Amino acid sequence: METYKAMTAESVGEILSQAGAEVMIRSGRSDNYSAPREFSFEVKAIFPNGMGMHVVARQFNYRDPWEAKGRVNDMVDAMLLRDGTFTVLPKGYKWFQGVDEECGLDEEKLREIVECVGKVNVKLYQLQEMTGDL
Repeated sequence: METYKAMTAESVGEILSQAGAEVMIRSGRSDNYSAPREFSFEVKAIFPNGMGMHVVARQFNYRDPWEAKGRVNDMVDAMLLRDGTFTVLPKGYKWFQGVDEECGLDEEKLREIVECVGKVNVKLYQLQEMTGDL
């Protein structure tokens, strides 16, 4: 049986902060589920290398009592930004290849992506644009 690890805006913000990013957090739906937004929280981050991420937990997942208690956010979506627009990573990386959004990420995958994006050498974009690979 899988273990569901709930993520919160604060826990996602902490993952990004630990990777050196500046972080901004905004909650969506309230605990009583009456807020009109379609997401439960979002976290935006900018890394020292200039890359940005927008992480969204779109809705609460409901789990049966034997799986987890009540509403949880155990999956998030992450969008990649460069110079304020959506982008992909240069070739050679595991994530964001041909897409600017990775969906259905658990905490472990999110940590992998954050580590990857935080270490991207942005000069690779220029190089791959010059060679026609990007």
